[in-house]
This record gives sequence, C-alpha cells and structure tokens, in this order.
Amino acid sequence: MTWEYLGYIASVFLVISLMMSNVVKLRWFNLTGCICFAVYGVMIEAWPVALTNGLLALVNSYHLIKLHRA
Repeated sequence: MTWEYLGYIASVFLVISLMMSNVVKLRWFNLTGCICFAVYGVMIEAWPVALTNGLLALVNSYHLIKLHRA
C-alpha cells in the first residue's frame, strides 16, 4: 500500500465528519481521519502533519469521553 492512499482516506473521513449534524458522529469520523493523517505524517516523515493530527486526535478523544459521561 502506498502511503498516499492513507492520506486520501484520511481526507475522506475529515470531509465526511464535517457533513455530520450529530456531534458524536462528527467526533468519531474526525478522530478516525486525524489518526489516519497522524500515521500518514509519520510514514512520510511529515512531522508537522503527524504532530498536529495527533494533537487533534487527543482533542477529539477528550470530547468523546466528555460527551459519553454527560
């Protein structure tokens, strides 16, 4: 698998997440896209991409936990 495909898949998840009206679904799709982009960034050694999306994945995880507890 070329890593470029993972980047495209990540983009699709992020675009889908922005179409969600349900916040929980939005967070799950966005989290999946961020994880894919973080892995993609590591594999192609694009550290700003990996770091930013890794941090965004943590933010999404935090909000999912917060929503689950409420």
